[in-house]
Amino acid sequence: MPLPKRVVLVGPMGAGKSTIGRMLAKELGYRFLDSDRIIEDRCGANIPWIFDVEGEEGFRQRETAMLDELSLEERTVLATGGGAVMKPENHSLLKKDAVVIYLKTSLEQQVERTRKDRNRPLLQNDDPVGVLTRLFKIRDPLYKKLADIVMHTDRKSPRLVVRQLVNKINPRTPRQRRQMRKEGRSHV
Repeated sequence: MPLPKRVVLVGPMGAGKSTIGRMLAKELGYRFLDSDRIIEDRCGANIPWIFDVEGEEGFRQRETAMLDELSLEERTVLATGGGAVMKPENHSLLKKDAVVIYLKTSLEQQVERTRKDRNRPLLQNDDPVGVLTRLFKIRDPLYKKLADIVMHTDRKSPRLVVRQLVNKINPRTPRQRRQMRKEGRSHV
């Protein structure tokens, strides 16, 4: 079974998209891309600043343009922002030539993983748990709708999640994958 042209990670903030994405890309011999980091690099400003100046709608427009551009990339693992699924026009961009993986995590894990992160503008208020709860209710059905694979990340090490994902994306035997790595072939 050939590997997909692209792997796209969707899910809420704190699900591990960037951490797991980097490791998965390395395991597959792909490049890792993070749409939020690329937007920040191109703007010369962080996401909270973009939200402050342009509002969420301005950021979402930038995000759609970025997803359109990145949908042409091959042999990549793309970590998306948690809200990338909110614009219907993004759905086809996320699915284009890709396996979409929903990294699903509990509210408790989200709170734990995001509580000290000041780079998440939607959580900079008096009730971040309430915000995460509301976002989950809205976004979870969209993540599920787009996903080819749903992977629960709670209480799993990133390494275990990556191993399970590789087995789902490319179900060769572990021995075959080790042999291919030994031979230096990039398709794990």
